[in-house]
Amino acid sequence: MMEVFWIRGYEGAQLSDLTAAAGINPPSFYAAFGSKEAAFCEAVDHYLVTVGEGSRLALETPPTLRQALRNMFLTSIEAALAHQPGGCMLILGVVNCLPGNEQARLYLKQARHKIVEAITARIERGRHDGDIPAETDIGQMAAFFYGITQAISLQARDGSSREELIAMIDFALRALDTVVVTG
Repeated sequence: MMEVFWIRGYEGAQLSDLTAAAGINPPSFYAAFGSKEAAFCEAVDHYLVTVGEGSRLALETPPTLRQALRNMFLTSIEAALAHQPGGCMLILGVVNCLPGNEQARLYLKQARHKIVEAITARIERGRHDGDIPAETDIGQMAAFFYGITQAISLQARDGSSREELIAMIDFALRALDTVVVTG
């Protein structure tokens, strides 16, 4: 079901798609999950501990901030290109957000906030290790690099190639050479 939500989004996933993916009938679906929203939340959680775990590890493992961010972006590219039509489930999972889908949107927002927190923590570590100046505005930098992950997702959905996405991250990493500091 995670793949159904990833490919079609919350609003595009139909009960028939979800039950077919799970190999169960509608009454069993509702007995197991209670609602489409609950199934979506479980799919998001599964995404975080599978696909998302790769990005988190890629961010934490390398010794320098630049290497960590590059590895996170490369992992994001692989995930974004893993399924057609492309993109990230956390970014594109709820796009239109019809009024009745607000809880699903909020759940995704909370999941995305965890990514921003991980990026922020890694930037703080980089500052502590001397990779960036002590005066660096970590919040602004984390927002910028998280925005690059969003761009990767959207451009992958639009059909950008791996090479085009890698060129984009190489350009974005140059921002580390001209770090904006708070004044």
